[in-house]
Amino acid sequence: MSHRAPTHARLIIGLTGGIGSGKSTAADLFAMLGAKVVDTDGIAHELTAAGGAAMPEIIRTFGAGIAQADGSLDRAAMRRLCFSDPGAKRQLEAILHPMIRRESAARCQAADNAPYVLLVVPLLVESGAYRAQTDRTVVVDCEESVQIERVMARSGLSADEVRAIMATQATRADRLAAADDVLTNNDGKAALQAQVERLHQRYLALAAGRSPA
Repeated sequence: MSHRAPTHARLIIGLTGGIGSGKSTAADLFAMLGAKVVDTDGIAHELTAAGGAAMPEIIRTFGAGIAQADGSLDRAAMRRLCFSDPGAKRQLEAILHPMIRRESAARCQAADNAPYVLLVVPLLVESGAYRAQTDRTVVVDCEESVQIERVMARSGLSADEVRAIMATQATRADRLAAADDVLTNNDGKAALQAQVERLHQRYLALAAGRSPA
């Protein structure tokens, strides 16, 4: 798909995919090849850790019971609240999202020693703000049954709980329709790595202002 002309000098690639698709694995592989990875989930964890910049406002909004003893966000309690109360989810997003966008933009622009930036955004397809920040979108894709198996294995959630999370995200078809590039991740890390290496060469060429092969 086409993007508008970027307003930033550095090549920024948006990476996304559904839960359990393998976004983190793909991002790690790009980082090993020299890309600068800016992970919005990582920034969110920093903001909600003990002493995190978002915690005072979160506690003011939801009460001290939403924090753990060390002052960090009680993620399980927040998750339960957001599932049961859509209004709470919107309140949390109103606190976190502007802070995450500002910090991710700053980190993208500060990546002086990397050929390009990989901006990892789980909800990139759903977010106009992040899509406007990127030059291309790469989607990590896999079969939905594989997503469910992976998330169940790592989190202990039931299949129905995983499907409920997937239902809050863009559909697989929507993500693929938004993709400039696709990494297929059904067959393990070696197969994914080969695809990442090919895309890395393409992105190096784009970053250098050349037409990729």
